[in-house]
Amino acid sequence: MLVAGYEILECYRVLAKGGLNIVGELLKGQGTFYEYDHFPKGDIYDEEFSSQYYYHSHREDQGEHGHFHTFLRSGAIPENVQPVPYDGDEPWPTGDEALSHLIAISMDPRGFPIGLFATNRWVTAEAWYRAADVIDMVDRFRIDHANPSWPTNRWMTAMMCLFKPQIAALLEHRDAVVDAWVKDHPGVDVYEDRELEVTGWLPVSVDEQLAAVRAALA
Repeated sequence: MLVAGYEILECYRVLAKGGLNIVGELLKGQGTFYEYDHFPKGDIYDEEFSSQYYYHSHREDQGEHGHFHTFLRSGAIPENVQPVPYDGDEPWPTGDEALSHLIAISMDPRGFPIGLFATNRWVTAEAWYRAADVIDMVDRFRIDHANPSWPTNRWMTAMMCLFKPQIAALLEHRDAVVDAWVKDHPGVDVYEDRELEVTGWLPVSVDEQLAAVRAALA
Protein backbone atom coordinates (compact mmCIF):
# COMPACT_ATOMS: atom_id res chain seq x y z
CA MET A 1 0.00 0.00 0.00
CA LEU A 2 2.86 2.37 0.75
CA VAL A 3 4.38 1.81 -2.69
CA ALA A 4 0.97 2.34 -4.28
CA GLY A 5 0.61 5.64 -2.45
CA TYR A 6 3.95 6.87 -3.70
CA GLU A 7 3.02 5.75 -7.21
CA ILE A 8 -0.12 7.91 -7.07
CA LEU A 9 1.88 10.93 -5.91
CA GLU A 10 4.35 10.39 -8.74
CA CYS A 11 1.50 10.35 -11.26
CA TYR A 12 0.24 13.64 -9.83
CA ARG A 13 3.73 15.12 -10.01
CA VAL A 14 4.38 14.40 -13.67
CA LEU A 15 0.90 15.48 -14.72
CA ALA A 16 1.07 18.73 -12.74
CA LYS A 17 4.32 19.70 -14.49
CA GLY A 18 2.35 19.89 -17.73
CA GLY A 19 -0.75 21.48 -16.18
CA LEU A 20 -2.66 18.19 -16.56
CA ASN A 21 -4.72 15.93 -14.30
CA ILE A 22 -5.96 12.35 -14.09
CA VAL A 23 -9.39 12.96 -15.64
CA GLY A 24 -8.28 15.47 -18.24
CA GLU A 25 -5.96 12.87 -19.73
CA LEU A 26 -8.98 10.78 -20.73
CA LEU A 27 -11.02 13.65 -22.13
CA LYS A 28 -8.41 14.96 -24.57
CA GLY A 29 -9.58 14.70 -28.17
CA GLN A 30 -12.88 13.10 -27.14
CA GLY A 31 -15.19 15.88 -28.24
CA THR A 32 -18.07 17.24 -26.17
CA PHE A 33 -18.41 15.84 -22.67
CA TYR A 34 -21.93 14.42 -22.58
CA GLU A 35 -23.48 12.85 -19.49
CA TYR A 36 -23.53 9.04 -19.52
CA ASP A 37 -21.08 8.77 -22.44
CA HIS A 38 -18.03 6.63 -21.72
CA PHE A 39 -14.62 8.30 -21.81
CA PRO A 40 -12.48 7.50 -23.58
CA LYS A 41 -14.68 6.04 -26.30
CA GLY A 42 -14.44 2.25 -26.23
CA ASP A 43 -13.23 2.24 -22.60
CA ILE A 44 -9.73 1.33 -21.44
CA TYR A 45 -8.93 -2.37 -21.51
CA ASP A 46 -5.83 -4.38 -20.78
CA GLU A 47 -6.18 -7.69 -22.59
CA GLU A 48 -3.29 -9.34 -20.72
CA PHE A 49 -4.86 -8.69 -17.30
CA SER A 50 -8.52 -8.64 -18.42
CA SER A 51 -8.94 -5.31 -16.63
CA GLN A 52 -11.18 -2.48 -17.79
CA TYR A 53 -12.33 0.96 -16.73
CA TYR A 54 -14.05 4.06 -18.04
CA TYR A 55 -15.05 7.52 -16.87
CA HIS A 56 -18.44 9.16 -17.13
CA SER A 57 -20.75 11.59 -15.38
CA HIS A 58 -24.38 11.57 -14.37
CA ARG A 59 -24.37 12.41 -10.65
CA GLU A 60 -24.18 15.72 -8.84
CA ASP A 61 -23.68 14.25 -5.38
CA GLN A 62 -20.79 15.01 -3.07
CA GLY A 63 -19.34 17.69 -5.37
CA GLU A 64 -18.57 15.06 -7.99
CA HIS A 65 -17.49 15.94 -11.53
CA GLY A 66 -17.72 12.32 -12.67
CA HIS A 67 -16.58 8.86 -11.69
CA PHE A 68 -14.67 5.82 -12.86
CA HIS A 69 -16.14 2.34 -13.07
CA THR A 70 -13.62 -0.51 -12.80
CA PHE A 71 -14.08 -4.11 -13.91
CA LEU A 72 -12.41 -7.47 -14.08
CA ARG A 73 -13.38 -9.55 -17.10
CA SER A 74 -13.69 -13.31 -17.50
CA GLY A 75 -10.09 -13.89 -18.57
CA ALA A 76 -8.85 -13.03 -15.06
CA ILE A 77 -11.70 -14.57 -13.06
CA PRO A 78 -10.75 -18.06 -11.78
CA GLU A 79 -12.83 -20.88 -13.29
CA ASN A 80 -13.96 -22.04 -9.85
CA VAL A 81 -15.45 -18.61 -9.10
CA GLN A 82 -19.05 -18.40 -10.27
CA PRO A 83 -21.79 -15.76 -10.05
CA VAL A 84 -24.43 -16.13 -7.35
CA PRO A 85 -27.53 -18.18 -8.23
CA TYR A 86 -30.11 -16.11 -10.10
CA ASP A 87 -33.63 -17.02 -11.21
CA GLY A 88 -34.72 -13.65 -12.56
CA ASP A 89 -35.55 -12.68 -16.12
CA GLU A 90 -32.68 -10.33 -16.93
CA PRO A 91 -29.82 -12.03 -18.82
CA TRP A 92 -26.42 -11.77 -17.16
CA PRO A 93 -23.19 -11.77 -19.20
CA THR A 94 -21.67 -15.24 -19.35
CA GLY A 95 -18.64 -17.00 -20.82
CA ASP A 96 -16.15 -14.65 -22.44
CA GLU A 97 -18.55 -11.75 -21.84
CA ALA A 98 -18.71 -12.22 -18.07
CA LEU A 99 -17.39 -9.36 -16.00
CA SER A 100 -17.48 -8.12 -12.44
CA HIS A 101 -17.72 -4.50 -11.34
CA LEU A 102 -15.08 -3.87 -8.69
CA ILE A 103 -15.64 -0.33 -7.43
CA ALA A 104 -16.47 3.18 -8.63
CA ILE A 105 -14.22 6.18 -7.88
CA SER A 106 -15.74 9.66 -7.53
CA MET A 107 -13.63 12.54 -8.83
CA ASP A 108 -13.80 16.25 -8.07
CA PRO A 109 -13.62 19.02 -10.72
CA ARG A 110 -9.83 19.27 -10.23
CA GLY A 111 -9.32 15.62 -11.15
CA PHE A 112 -8.69 14.22 -7.66
CA PRO A 113 -10.52 11.31 -5.97
CA ILE A 114 -13.06 12.20 -3.29
CA GLY A 115 -14.93 8.94 -2.75
CA LEU A 116 -15.51 5.30 -3.51
CA PHE A 117 -18.88 3.65 -4.00
CA ALA A 118 -20.43 0.28 -4.79
CA THR A 119 -23.50 -0.24 -6.95
CA ASN A 120 -26.32 -2.64 -7.68
CA ARG A 121 -26.02 -5.08 -10.59
CA TRP A 122 -28.25 -3.25 -13.06
CA VAL A 123 -26.05 -0.15 -12.93
CA THR A 124 -23.16 -1.80 -14.78
CA ALA A 125 -24.87 -4.86 -16.35
CA GLU A 126 -22.38 -7.19 -14.72
CA ALA A 127 -22.54 -10.76 -13.52
CA TRP A 128 -23.00 -10.67 -9.74
CA TYR A 129 -20.31 -12.35 -7.66
CA ARG A 130 -20.13 -12.67 -3.90
CA ALA A 131 -18.29 -9.87 -2.14
CA ALA A 132 -15.53 -12.22 -0.98
CA ASP A 133 -14.83 -13.24 -4.58
CA VAL A 134 -14.87 -9.64 -5.84
CA ILE A 135 -12.47 -8.59 -3.08
CA ASP A 136 -10.05 -11.24 -4.33
CA MET A 137 -10.53 -9.96 -7.89
CA VAL A 138 -9.36 -6.48 -6.88
CA ASP A 139 -5.81 -7.80 -6.53
CA ARG A 140 -5.92 -9.02 -10.14
CA PHE A 141 -6.82 -5.63 -11.59
CA ARG A 142 -4.01 -4.03 -13.59
CA ILE A 143 -3.74 -1.65 -16.52
CA ASP A 144 -0.23 -2.13 -17.87
CA HIS A 145 -0.07 0.01 -21.00
CA ALA A 146 0.11 3.67 -21.97
CA ASN A 147 -3.09 4.14 -23.98
CA PRO A 148 -4.48 6.76 -23.69
CA SER A 149 -2.42 7.88 -20.69
CA TRP A 150 0.42 6.14 -18.92
CA PRO A 151 0.09 8.25 -15.73
CA THR A 152 -3.68 7.75 -15.49
CA ASN A 153 -3.41 4.00 -16.04
CA ARG A 154 -0.68 3.73 -13.40
CA TRP A 155 -2.78 5.84 -11.05
CA MET A 156 -5.81 3.62 -11.50
CA THR A 157 -3.86 0.45 -10.77
CA ALA A 158 -2.31 2.01 -7.66
CA MET A 159 -5.66 3.29 -6.38
CA MET A 160 -7.00 -0.26 -6.26
CA CYS A 161 -4.12 -1.20 -3.98
CA LEU A 162 -3.95 1.87 -1.72
CA PHE A 163 -7.67 1.77 -0.96
CA LYS A 164 -8.13 -2.01 -0.84
CA PRO A 165 -9.46 -1.88 2.77
CA GLN A 166 -12.17 0.62 1.87
CA ILE A 167 -13.04 -1.29 -1.29
CA ALA A 168 -13.41 -4.50 0.70
CA ALA A 169 -15.61 -2.79 3.29
CA LEU A 170 -17.88 -1.34 0.60
CA LEU A 171 -18.26 -4.70 -1.13
CA GLU A 172 -19.12 -6.49 2.10
CA HIS A 173 -21.62 -3.74 2.89
CA ARG A 174 -23.02 -4.07 -0.64
CA ASP A 175 -23.92 -7.70 -0.06
CA ALA A 176 -25.46 -6.89 3.33
CA VAL A 177 -27.60 -4.15 1.76
CA VAL A 178 -28.76 -6.49 -1.01
CA ASP A 179 -29.63 -9.25 1.48
CA ALA A 180 -31.62 -6.80 3.60
CA TRP A 181 -33.38 -5.45 0.49
CA VAL A 182 -34.51 -8.95 -0.47
CA LYS A 183 -36.10 -9.44 2.95
CA ASP A 184 -37.81 -6.03 2.86
CA HIS A 185 -39.04 -6.32 -0.74
CA PRO A 186 -40.38 -9.85 -1.27
CA GLY A 187 -41.09 -10.79 -4.87
CA VAL A 188 -38.85 -8.04 -6.26
CA ASP A 189 -35.76 -8.82 -8.36
CA VAL A 190 -33.29 -6.94 -6.18
CA TYR A 191 -30.58 -6.90 -8.85
CA GLU A 192 -32.86 -5.02 -11.26
CA ASP A 193 -34.64 -2.76 -8.76
CA ARG A 194 -34.04 0.83 -9.89
CA GLU A 195 -34.84 1.98 -6.37
CA LEU A 196 -31.51 0.49 -5.28
CA GLU A 197 -28.62 2.04 -7.20
CA VAL A 198 -25.71 2.94 -4.90
CA THR A 199 -25.29 0.52 -2.00
CA GLY A 200 -22.61 2.46 -0.16
CA TRP A 201 -20.22 5.43 -0.43
CA LEU A 202 -17.08 6.35 1.47
CA PRO A 203 -15.03 9.57 1.29
CA VAL A 204 -11.34 9.08 0.50
CA SER A 205 -8.18 11.16 0.58
CA VAL A 206 -4.90 9.97 -0.87
CA ASP A 207 -2.91 12.12 1.54
CA GLU A 208 -4.81 10.88 4.59
CA GLN A 209 -4.64 7.25 3.49
CA LEU A 210 -0.93 7.49 2.84
CA ALA A 211 -0.37 9.14 6.24
CA ALA A 212 -2.29 6.30 7.91
CA VAL A 213 -0.18 3.69 6.11
CA ARG A 214 3.04 5.45 7.13
CA ALA A 215 1.85 5.62 10.75
CA ALA A 216 0.97 1.92 10.75
CA LEU A 217 4.45 1.05 9.47
CA ALA A 218 6.31 3.37 11.84
